[in-house]
Amino acid sequence: MYYLYHIPGKKIGVTRNLRTRVTLMQGYKEGEYEVLEQSDDIDYISDREIELQKSYGYKRDRTLYKNLFKLNMKVNPTEQTSTFPVPVNKLKGNLLDNLGMEWKTPDYSFKLEKEHINWIMANARTSMFNDNRSYIYNKAFYEAFFNQDHNPPKQVNLTNYFPLIRDWAQDRGIYDKGNSHTQYVKLMEEAGELAEALLKNDKYEIKDAIGDMVVVLTNLAVLEGMQIENCIESAYNEIANRKGEMKNGTFVKQTL
Repeated sequence: MYYLYHIPGKKIGVTRNLRTRVTLMQGYKEGEYEVLEQSDDIDYISDREIELQKSYGYKRDRTLYKNLFKLNMKVNPTEQTSTFPVPVNKLKGNLLDNLGMEWKTPDYSFKLEKEHINWIMANARTSMFNDNRSYIYNKAFYEAFFNQDHNPPKQVNLTNYFPLIRDWAQDRGIYDKGNSHTQYVKLMEEAGELAEALLKNDKYEIKDAIGDMVVVLTNLAVLEGMQIENCIESAYNEIANRKGEMKNGTFVKQTL
């Protein structure tokens, strides 16, 4: 499904994933944008985007969405580089729309994951032959993510992330204008997305939903005058010496 969205006073655009493109990438939450139309017909939605951009007085895209989408899937690999058929300023959104795409170079095989995007954006260069194309160096990309000899599994220190989450939420007014009730509703929404991902065995979406729930719980704790680190410590201290047994796939604590 393609969504034609409107950020009042800013732009009209098209995406297949409102949450990723509009909320995570551009920073607009629900209520700050509206969905004007939706359709599974990419030809219709592409033409309609241009029509509405014109009628609302916004700058019109030079390339139809359907053409960008079709080009996105064609990475041009050479021995040294992988070239994307979009300019650098359009690259991030197109990468987000094509997570999971794969391509091969003479020496390497790549599969695009969300964790690669920031690196690609930091290292992408405009093609010297065409301003509407951008590229990365294959070996650098391989060494950054795919060479297991140089990249042992990272040990994530969550204590580094909780302060970043709180700073992010503070900057967006979540603590000043939000409340515990709305965060609880958000938590249930994320739990629903996790349930759907588990049913589909979609590992990427499972990972994404779990992370989102941690973010919401971090903010919920602040709104209740707490820090999530203390909540986790309290919970662990309570279960550390707990005894019990597994029944029907669930750990059941021993009762006195």
